[in-house]
Amino acid sequence: MSDIILETRNLTKHYGGVRALQGANFVLRRGEHVAVMGDNGAGKSTFVRQITGVERPTSGEIVFDGEPVQFAGPIEAREAGIETVFQTLALADDLDVPDNLFLGREMKLFNLGPFSILDYKGMREATLRGLQKTAVKIPNIRNTIRNMSGGQRQCVAIARTATFHSKLTIMDEPTAALGVQETAQVENIIRNFKEQGESLILVSHNMRQVFDLVDRIVVFRRGRIVANLNKPETDGQDVVAYITGAKTGAEYEDAA
Repeated sequence: MSDIILETRNLTKHYGGVRALQGANFVLRRGEHVAVMGDNGAGKSTFVRQITGVERPTSGEIVFDGEPVQFAGPIEAREAGIETVFQTLALADDLDVPDNLFLGREMKLFNLGPFSILDYKGMREATLRGLQKTAVKIPNIRNTIRNMSGGQRQCVAIARTATFHSKLTIMDEPTAALGVQETAQVENIIRNFKEQGESLILVSHNMRQVFDLVDRIVVFRRGRIVANLNKPETDGQDVVAYITGAKTGAEYEDAA
């Protein structure tokens, strides 16, 4: 088995005449945590949308778990083992925690099509296991999402990734709107993923967070990957230089 869980080869996305992503060659190894950094509009979110099936690439190849893939949508990516926490969280405010975690993939006692009987007990038990795995503390899982704090909502979205067997977790700015304590909780969840050997891509603007949590930093600028930096061999000033263009990316070599 290859130690590479995800690879993109010359991944490109054009929106009409706008080249949002150009020739992205990216490698993620099993158990590795990699940060994706760059200024607004650098191509980070476009890159994530191609990997997760939200959009189809204009050209290029995605290889996941050793197989070339062309996801028709996020559900296919999720079924393949890619769980994503988007900035929008994609939670249903009027549903409780188990219903959100199993939204679209409900457990059933009897599968009778539109007359199926759902396994509410099984979903509650699986929810509690997912919360335990991530050390997320939700006082009452039957509360609706609408009645939860921003930090609790974010933790529910992250716990959703841990409830199901995932090969890769992608987090897009998971702490951007959180306070200090809530941010610390999310960061502890990420550390738990690392201890459990789970692969992770972290999209973040938070330099302190990145240097605390990941093994490697990939920098995007104007739709291109311009740097692939091992954390012990770089620092914040070096990363900023690539983000701003003070370093051109000529030094970049694919770490694959």
